Amino acid sequence: QVQLVESGGGLVQAGGSLRLSCAASESIFNIYAMAWYRQAPGKQRELVAAITSGGSTIYAASLKGRFTISRDNAKNTVYLQMNSLKPEDTAAYTCAVGTKDIDYPSVTDYDYWGQGTQVTVSS
Repeated sequence: QVQLVESGGGLVQAGGSLRLSCAASESIFNIYAMAWYRQAPGKQRELVAAITSGGSTIYAASLKGRFTISRDNAKNTVYLQMNSLKPEDTAAYTCAVGTKDIDYPSVTDYDYWGQGTQVTVSS
């Protein structure tokens, strides 16, 4: 059974915007950290942004100012607002959820992963 459902990906022109959503199943309790990762062809998965239950955020340095992560704890949902998109942002974006009380989780600290949603930015 799918426990994380992502939506909002698609094709967009450079300079455009997209808003990704990831809804976690209600069966997942005590969510602490929610994050977005991405992986482009031939490259390793990289952190885009993460947010804790208290609202603390971290971003990839190159993305800060263009991307904004937020969450609605009542809905078990995390969002990623992506503005000023560039072709190099093209990747499969994946939602991750962790229940461990860690401020800066590593990839291996996340307990649940979504299937991914494709974002393609054209020139």
